[in-house]
Amino acid sequence: MTLQESPSRLGPPLSDLLHETAGCVLAVAQGRSLTERLPQVPAALRPGVQALSFQVLRHLGTARAVGRLLASRTPAPPVLSLLHTALALLIGEGQGADYAPHTLVDQAIEAAKRHRETRMQAGFLNACLRRYLRESATLLESVRRGPEAQWNHPRWWVERVQRDHPDHWASILAANNRPGPMVLRVNRRLLARDEYQRRLVAVGVDSVRLGDDGLLLASAQPVERLPGFSEGLCSVQDGAAQLAAGLLLEGRDWSRVDRVLDACAAPGGKTAHLLERADLDLLALDVDPRRCERIHQNLQRLGLSAQVRAADAGEPPAWWDGRAFDAILLDAPCTASGIVRRHPDVRWLRRPSDVEQLAAIQRRLLDTLWPLLKPGGRLVYCTCSVFKAEGQDQVAAFLGRHTDAIAVPSPGHLRPGIADAGGEFNDNAPGGYDGFFYARLDKVPA
Repeated sequence: MTLQESPSRLGPPLSDLLHETAGCVLAVAQGRSLTERLPQVPAALRPGVQALSFQVLRHLGTARAVGRLLASRTPAPPVLSLLHTALALLIGEGQGADYAPHTLVDQAIEAAKRHRETRMQAGFLNACLRRYLRESATLLESVRRGPEAQWNHPRWWVERVQRDHPDHWASILAANNRPGPMVLRVNRRLLARDEYQRRLVAVGVDSVRLGDDGLLLASAQPVERLPGFSEGLCSVQDGAAQLAAGLLLEGRDWSRVDRVLDACAAPGGKTAHLLERADLDLLALDVDPRRCERIHQNLQRLGLSAQVRAADAGEPPAWWDGRAFDAILLDAPCTASGIVRRHPDVRWLRRPSDVEQLAAIQRRLLDTLWPLLKPGGRLVYCTCSVFKAEGQDQVAAFLGRHTDAIAVPSPGHLRPGIADAGGEFNDNAPGGYDGFFYARLDKVPA
């Protein structure tokens, strides 16, 4: 999305957008997610602030490095955040929400002057930004050698991806700095995908097929413009996330006698996809009652039903009735390192210790849920992560602990931005997959 250069005539003043964007960037620096912070932005400013915040976070590593060269002393956090915001937008010129450089600098200084927490250092901000306009080429050349400035990810993140994916690390980091495309999942219970694609053409929306049920749109659209969205004809879901249902259900005639557990289900996209593809006795769990309400809302819009419970999947005595499951989907809590292009704040929120802590949670869930699976049943384990500690290494360790588990050929680690999901999932849809990991584990029959 490209914002107009004259916001005072065509939208909110740019100075207001910059002030609110700097507040969001500061919140991320303090450990709060954009999902938490954006609702606090005035509604009229929110779309523009979200677009600007995304662009800033995709260039924040470079902006921080340049900021250290410009500032001989560290200013107060609100001023530093406004400086980083303006620098990131200047550095990312031509890649999103663009303004003429001098306009952006003038409006950033105006934003500083109009607010108490930044007013006293408006002159400092003015000096830094004017110097950047004069010396941008030299300043950028000076910082590009550092991994955080070059790749706009924390150093530890860059090093982990280099270690885990020695042949593809650069393409993974580069993909994270591009917006992800909009992908739909057509509700096959209500109509065929080709028919829905024709309905999109009728309203001027081009798309290409992706996977079994997906359509990758040529450009993102508000859901209100999608034919029949409110009636449940389609859902928004990335192509990688759409692989889960097929992996869990393939090669078997499913009916309502089959019990399926979706262990970490919110917001319900994979739950719904399973029910669109088969009649199942499905239990969807999530530890957060508010997120369970999201599952209910999504199922209701799609005309589907499941048993939904707010419970910790890792504590079966609180929710399990003792009847084993035919299949289990475990979309485990993870670092979300594979969906950075859709959530650019994630890279700045995570810490190195998070990987090990989340891997421990994944290990506990796998070991706890495995005994709930019938002999001959199957478990699909997935994470939206590119880190091998949460994928390949996790499954290898699980197989070492459970001799009754058989690893079935699965996509494994998917890289963000790839054109297909590896070999058997060939599509003409560049960039249609987020970073994910998939493993199907079958239990030895009795």
